[in-house]
Amino acid sequence: MQHATSPEGENSCDQPPPSSTLTVEQNPSTGVLSSVAARLPEVADWSDWRWQVRNRVRRVSQLKTLFPDLDIAGVAEATARFPMAITPYYASLIQRCDNTDPIFRMSVPQMEELIEPVCLSDDPLEEDADMPIPGLVHRYTDRALLIATTMCSMYCRHCTRKRVAGHRESGITPARLKQVTRYLTEHPEIHDVIVSGGDPFTLPTQALESILSAIRSVPTVDIIRVGTRTPVVMPMRITDELVTMLRRYHPVYVNTHFNHPAELTPAAVEACTRLADAGIPMGNQTVLLKGVNDDPVVMETLCRGLVRMRVRPYYMFQCDLVRGVEHFRTPLTRGIEIMEYLRGRLSGLAIPSFVVDAPHGGGKIPVSPNYIVSMSPTHTVLRNFEGMLVAYPEPGLHGRGGTVGRQASDESAPGVWELSSGNYSKIQPQNTVRHARRQRGIPEQRQGELTL
Repeated sequence: MQHATSPEGENSCDQPPPSSTLTVEQNPSTGVLSSVAARLPEVADWSDWRWQVRNRVRRVSQLKTLFPDLDIAGVAEATARFPMAITPYYASLIQRCDNTDPIFRMSVPQMEELIEPVCLSDDPLEEDADMPIPGLVHRYTDRALLIATTMCSMYCRHCTRKRVAGHRESGITPARLKQVTRYLTEHPEIHDVIVSGGDPFTLPTQALESILSAIRSVPTVDIIRVGTRTPVVMPMRITDELVTMLRRYHPVYVNTHFNHPAELTPAAVEACTRLADAGIPMGNQTVLLKGVNDDPVVMETLCRGLVRMRVRPYYMFQCDLVRGVEHFRTPLTRGIEIMEYLRGRLSGLAIPSFVVDAPHGGGKIPVSPNYIVSMSPTHTVLRNFEGMLVAYPEPGLHGRGGTVGRQASDESAPGVWELSSGNYSKIQPQNTVRHARRQRGIPEQRQGELTL
């Protein structure tokens, strides 16, 4: 199979091998060129998700056909340790055949995956230890995670379940599903079930429906969430048949996994639109990845694009301590820096929570810049995104007999102590954009008025 050009323009990768070994088909809906080996036993259908799965790039020899001048040193070793699979659709988004391309970096195996610092492990979240029955993770009291399949349409190089993903592509058996249903019934404190994998949307629709039906049969389960990356790497999977089936099991939520603005293609937008139009709330779980999205402007662009698609930026994950992902890890300070940048530039609707999924099964721990500067019994000093410090008065400041305490000065305070003591109400930085806009933009006669 030969690489395809992306919707945005000509691919800068090397030219294809001689045309005698290839057939080239034009996809009329997206304009994407798919180059398919002539010896394939079936006629290619680019928009058929089953064809995409059948024609995934799985072998180093296929990579070499896609990218003839690719340096494959270490690729075979990495692929032998951590399986590779890339859908033709996702491969078509690659613009540069090296690690400067975010799509390439997330999909093509690298020698760096064999680096193994002692802090990394196969199962750092200790999911296996929290499985009362195989395939069902019960860590938090009110929710459980079901691994419905070990198969993905694409094996992300940063996957947190690299220990299982792709080594054996299988789905949950009917017998195991009965065990899961029994466990959920015996634990009515579980109100939220996340169907994960692998990728549940790689299952045939009928097989996925049997799982959702079994979960929905438990009266104490309130909501079902499905974790999937198919809108990103194989958007043609979001068919009318799939969406119609999902609607039968509301309330159903879908969490997907966009990491870079380059993934927000017209096909991805169409897939998410189908889900949103069916009344399925969508969230996005981004992983902070070195060389992919560890840039504040890139993350801002991604979040803006997601909300336009009606996909709520939900989590920005610190990369887990998984073997094979050391080259993707960023310092925690980088994530905090990005969150500092986003606050004040994006609405709260578009800002994800930055979390560390803690080792040893510690669960998700939110991490953010420190907006509490100082605390006293009477006032808490808070910082906003501009660096402005404000004194928030705590309740109970009224004196005996109902006399109100002293009024704090609204002049800019000389220091933090004056705020925490209640003598001043703010420390105002000079020359902020908002302050300058206030100075020039509100006529005196309108100050204090609210006009609609």
